[in-house]
Parts: sequence; C-alpha cells; structure tokens
Amino acid sequence: MEFFFQLALNGVVVGSIYALVALGFVIIYKSSGVLNFAQGEFLLLGGYVFWALVENHAPWPYAAALTILFSIVLGLALERLILRPMIGEPIISVIMVTLGLSSVLRAIVLGIWGTDTRPYPELFSSQPIMVGPVPISQGYLFSMVISAALLLAFTLFFRYSRVGIAMRATAFSQEVAQSMGISVRSIFAISWSIAAVVSALGGILLGALRGGVDGSLSVLGLKALPVVILGGLDSIAGAIVGGLVIGILENLSGGYLDPLMGGGVKEVAPFVVLVLILMVKPYGLFGKIKIERV
Repeated sequence: MEFFFQLALNGVVVGSIYALVALGFVIIYKSSGVLNFAQGEFLLLGGYVFWALVENHAPWPYAAALTILFSIVLGLALERLILRPMIGEPIISVIMVTLGLSSVLRAIVLGIWGTDTRPYPELFSSQPIMVGPVPISQGYLFSMVISAALLLAFTLFFRYSRVGIAMRATAFSQEVAQSMGISVRSIFAISWSIAAVVSALGGILLGALRGGVDGSLSVLGLKALPVVILGGLDSIAGAIVGGLVIGILENLSGGYLDPLMGGGVKEVAPFVVLVLILMVKPYGLFGKIKIERV
C-alpha cells in the first residue's frame, strides 16, 4: 500500500503541473476557439529563461518573477504580431500558424542553448517530508502547493474579476462582447499572456523536479493536450481533473505495468483511458455539448 500511495502522490504532483499547463490551452480556446500547439514551446522557453537567469546568479525568486514578466511580453508580442492579423481567417489557418510558431520557437531555443541538458541548481532540500507513512521530497510538495494555489487563483480570477468575466463573455460570443464595449483584441492579448505565463511556470516546476531542462520539455508540455481533451476543451475544472487523472494514471501504470511489459506502458496508458472515456463522453468529462441546427 505504501508503494501505491507513493505512486499516487507523485502522480498528483505531476498531474497538478499538467493541469497548470492545460489551463493555457483552455484559456486560449475559450477566448478565441483556437487550439494552441505552441503551448509546449512556451513551457520549454520558460524553463530555459529561468535557467539562464539562475545561471547568471539571479536569486531564484527574482528569476521566477523575471521569467513571468518575459512570458507576459512574449504573449503580448505573439498575439499582436502573429495572431491578430489572423482574426477573421478560418480556424484551421490559425491552428496551422500555431504549429509553425511551435517549430520557430523550438528552433530559437535550441539554437541559443543547444540540445544538452541544462542542470538546475538545487532549489529545495533533499530531506524528504513524511506525509503519513509516505516520504515525499520537498520539491514535489512545493510544486504541488504552488500548482494548486495558482489553479485556485486563476479559477477565482475567471469567476469574479472584471477581466475574467469579460473573457467568459468573449468566449460565449465575440459579437455580443463587442456590443457591450469589451475589446475582443485586448481579451485575446490577455489570454495569450496568461497562457504563456502558466506554461512558463509549468516549465520551471518540471525543470526543478527533473533536475534540469532540455528539448524534451516541450514534449512534456504537449502531454497537457490529452488532459484538455479529457477534461473538456472549454472547461477550467476539466483541466484540473484531467491533469490529476492523467498524472496518477501515468505513475500507477509506470510503477505496476512497466516492469511486467518491459516499459512503455506509462506513455500509452493515459491515452487508452482517454479513448475509452471519449467513447462514452465525446466532449470530455466537463465539456459543453454543442448542437448546431441547420
């Protein structure tokens, strides 16, 4: 049982980070109807920027704050220069632009920092903390607390703040939002900035847990895509629940099935469960059913 709880607890930690990154997918989709395939590169870029700042002797809290500031500027710049000219174009065209953007950002990152793993400094003590009978590293515990706090903060932001309500109105209908005096372009810019910030924070947390950052971090970022599909593309609660489900399934299948199957089950098992759930609920666990009348 102790082994099971250890795996489940680690799964909750990783799943909470997946949920944080998935939140970026949901924010952009809710406001513009676009699925952003550059989300993994936002995560990769955030992890490398944080490493570069810490490597140049910036205290890690200041490095994290500067990474957040960089991500805000990045999100604003990408929305203004690349995405805004695509307003009114077919959604598939905008999605293809995000695919191209992901390749460009990845090439820039690897061109600057190369493909070698860049080790993070030890941000947390190696002394584990006992959660009942289960020892958990301070890094894992800190990451889970930070992810949970950020997810709660963003949930409250969308529910109660003026900007959050404006974003929800824009998601419901851009025409209605404009008629009420809401700047749809500003909402798009805010959406991309928030998506870049949450991905950068996810990159920092994953880099800290893995002990460093390399090009594979963008692949981990794309693991948030099945999280979003499982929870529902337009549901913040779905992103949270989906992240936890995928994280726990990954760790349990890796701990119990990988030794029996010779490896590889950890990467496949969440997708098998995803397909099974979507066969029953095609719009995800919390997605809204859309009916078009013709």
